[in-house]
Amino acid sequence: MQSKITKLSTLCSLALCTALLLSSCAESEIEQKAYDNTLVYCSEGSPDSFDPHTVTIGTAFDASARQVYNRLVEFEPGTVEVKPSLAEKWTINKDGTEYTFFLRKNVSFHQNDIFQPSRFFNAEDVLFSFSRQQDTAHPFHRIGNRDFSYFNFQGLNRLIKEIIIVDPYQIKFRLSRPYSPFLSVMAMEFTSIMSAEYAQVLTEMDQKIAIIQKPIGTGPFRFIRYQADAYIRYKRHDEYWKGSETLENLVFAITPDPSLRFARMTAGECDVMSNPLPIQIKSLGNQLDVKVVTQSGLNIAYWAFNTRKPPLDNPLVRRALNHAVNRDAILRAVYFDLAERAKNPIPPDMWSYNKSVAEYEYNPQLARNLLFQAGLPDGFTLDIWAFPEQRSYNPNSIKTAELIQQDLKEIGVTARIITYEVGTFLQKVKLGEHQTALQGWIADNGDPDNFLSSLLSCEATIPGQNSAFWCNEEFDAIIKDAQTIANKRQRALLYQQAQVLFKEEAPWLTIAHTRQNLIINERVQNLVLPLTGGIFFSGVTLAKSEREE
Repeated sequence: MQSKITKLSTLCSLALCTALLLSSCAESEIEQKAYDNTLVYCSEGSPDSFDPHTVTIGTAFDASARQVYNRLVEFEPGTVEVKPSLAEKWTINKDGTEYTFFLRKNVSFHQNDIFQPSRFFNAEDVLFSFSRQQDTAHPFHRIGNRDFSYFNFQGLNRLIKEIIIVDPYQIKFRLSRPYSPFLSVMAMEFTSIMSAEYAQVLTEMDQKIAIIQKPIGTGPFRFIRYQADAYIRYKRHDEYWKGSETLENLVFAITPDPSLRFARMTAGECDVMSNPLPIQIKSLGNQLDVKVVTQSGLNIAYWAFNTRKPPLDNPLVRRALNHAVNRDAILRAVYFDLAERAKNPIPPDMWSYNKSVAEYEYNPQLARNLLFQAGLPDGFTLDIWAFPEQRSYNPNSIKTAELIQQDLKEIGVTARIITYEVGTFLQKVKLGEHQTALQGWIADNGDPDNFLSSLLSCEATIPGQNSAFWCNEEFDAIIKDAQTIANKRQRALLYQQAQVLFKEEAPWLTIAHTRQNLIINERVQNLVLPLTGGIFFSGVTLAKSEREE
């Protein structure tokens, strides 16, 4: 086990002394205090923005929404049950088209070098945070020249008909139609509440861009400083409405390379490591000063077939590809048997999962027969698009593509693997330039609609989030009906029906559901992984150790 003194010295390396604002690493008292009150998180990448309304990647949500901001409602830790947050309670009218939120009082915003709040959080801040996303003429709509992908993708730009401030602590959302997943959507990170007063001050200072560079929220930690590709520093929010955190300092040590992250973690330079590779988890063995925190994840890795491009427009061909791939071999070689083979487009821990759906078993001869029926006895050629970066739902997309490529040879299909940087990859897939693409999804909320509508609806083909570009009228009618029904049991029956139809039409080959994993130092306590992914440090404590002389 590495000594505490060595861990203290490594805190002073990697520019973390600067991040922690330690005056001198030689001063043991300062080192001791820093060690006892600072958590260092080895994260996998830099955020592309600190604006929770416009970002779409997990690293950016981790750096902004999950530490700095709150939302009106939130998920109970470790579950997908919606509970109060900045709203103490809410009411819903009998038609399911009006949601009235009763806001929490005496909630303090953060402060920084250019802003000192003069009032508590109120309904004006809620209105600002949603109007900014919906109203294209809003003065903060174009800040940063980014779009509001989640707001629009979840359909709130059309769903929210009107937002009415009833009084300073009561606000009403009027919807254009009943939408049963609404509360779950309101717990998502893009609904984070910003300060309208901060926006006004920045306008007067002609520094509007600071709203996304120097974020101000009501959350457990205050943003202090960001050094691109190096670190992010936070301090606890002493006036946090839930009570001040025991952690005084939080540092994100940005480390994209998983091997370097693992080396830093095992050397004691980090308290928490994100996204360990399966082989790294296996290699820990009996190392006593670290442990693995694991949680079943609401996610899926899949291989999407662009149904707009022949011969993938033929269900027989898509079924053939499903039978051609040995997914158990992928689970062994890519996931090291630390994932579950996927059958449906939603994970088995999600309500409405259909256990009775028939699976596509590995059967190359049946795959060849289906290609013969489809008029392709000699096979065909296709492209497999794969991204080079590690993802929690697929630790090695290139390796996955290579294994699929080998299997396809057995049925006469020649595959070429194509890869791009992740941003380019996603943009090209949204434009439908691919034939097939290895992709994945981590739930934004605990509602099945977040998978079925977001990834497989006809409407989702417009922004390209439905990368199969599969539009089935019967499937679409089922999931739209489910959105209008409040009764969970009735909705579940519809979603189970939708899963049967999905499997018959086979717009994807479903690959795996992974568990979420973190490697943490033994002194880290009360860290709960959310089912919807990401990481929250609120409530985390550090065990104090006896000082070594």
